[in-house]
Amino acid sequence: MTSRGPSDRLVIGRIGRPHGVRGELTVDVRTDDPDLRFAAGAVLATDPEAAGPLTIERARRHSGRLLVRFAGVGDRDAAEELRGAWLVVDPEDIIDSDDPDEFHDQELVGLRVVTVAGEEIGEVAEILHTGQDLLVIGRSGGGEALVPFVAALVPEVDVPGGRLVIDPPPGLDL
Repeated sequence: MTSRGPSDRLVIGRIGRPHGVRGELTVDVRTDDPDLRFAAGAVLATDPEAAGPLTIERARRHSGRLLVRFAGVGDRDAAEELRGAWLVVDPEDIIDSDDPDEFHDQELVGLRVVTVAGEEIGEVAEILHTGQDLLVIGRSGGGEALVPFVAALVPEVDVPGGRLVIDPPPGLDL
C-alpha cells in the first residue's frame, strides 16, 4: 500500500530522525514493497522538492525500522535537514495488483465509511502501517476511530462507489 501525500504524488515513506552520526536516517515506510522502492541506487523525489531528489546508497532493517543512507548525506547534521521530508513517486509508477482484495492507500483515503446496518460513521482519513494495518476514520461527529483493516471487520470496499463498509464488534467506539 502507498498513501497519498501532501502533493499529487504518492508517498512511499517519510524521513524520520537521524540514526547515529554517519548520516543514516529512519524511514517510516508507506509502501508494501520497500525492497523495491528503497533498493540501492533508487532515486526518490521528495516533498518538499528542495530536499531531493535523493539517491539510496543503502537500506537496512534495524530493530524493526528501516534505516536508509542517502548519497551525499554524510553526517548527522546533513541528515537532520531531511527530517520530515516525504519520499514520493508518481502515481503511474505504482503497479496495480491483480488481487481484488489489495488496495493502495490512496484508493482508500477519502472513502465514506458506513456500518453494515447503514449507519454513517465518517471518512477514511489515513491508513497506519504498524504491525497491523489500521484505518483512521475521521468521524462525522468529530474525532477519530481506529479500525483494523481485516476482512472480518471490513467486509466490503467499494472504491468506484466511494464507500467502505465496516462490521464493528461490540465495544468498538465509533
